[in-house]
Amino acid sequence: METPDTGKLVKLSSTDETVSMSDEDVRGRTVKDKDGEKIGSVHDLLIDPDLNKVRFLLVESGGFLGIGETKSFIPVDAVTRVTEDEVTIDQTRDAVAAAPGYDPALVTDPTFHESVYNHYGYTPFWAPGYSYPAYPTYGDYPAAR
Repeated sequence: METPDTGKLVKLSSTDETVSMSDEDVRGRTVKDKDGEKIGSVHDLLIDPDLNKVRFLLVESGGFLGIGETKSFIPVDAVTRVTEDEVTIDQTRDAVAAAPGYDPALVTDPTFHESVYNHYGYTPFWAPGYSYPAYPTYGDYPAAR
C-alpha cells in the first residue's frame, strides 16, 4: 500500500509558531470524553506548518510527575466543545485508551496518522473530500470566528 503524502507534521512546541488567539490555545486544558469523564490534558498540538492547521491534540493521561503517564494523539476533528478550562471530544475514554500508542518516532509517520484517523472513525486530512472542522462551540455559545 502506498502511503499518502501528508506533508510534515510537527509539534507546535518544537516551532517558533504560536496560536493566533490565546483563547484558542488549548494546551494545558483538561480533556473530557463525550460522557464528561476526564481523559487527561492537552500537552501539545501536532500541526501542519505548511497550511497552519492543527491536525492532532497530544493528550497526556495518568501518571504522576511524568512517571507512568500515557500519551495519545486525538484528531482535532473529534473536538466538539472548548471552554476556558476544558476540551470535550466526541469519543469515549475507552476509545482513547484503545487508540494506537504514542511513539515520538512516529510523530511524522503518515501510516501512523492514518491508523489514528481510522481508529477514531475520521477521514484523514489528505483524503479527497476532507473538510477541516469548524472551530467548535466555546462555552455554551457557538464561537464567533
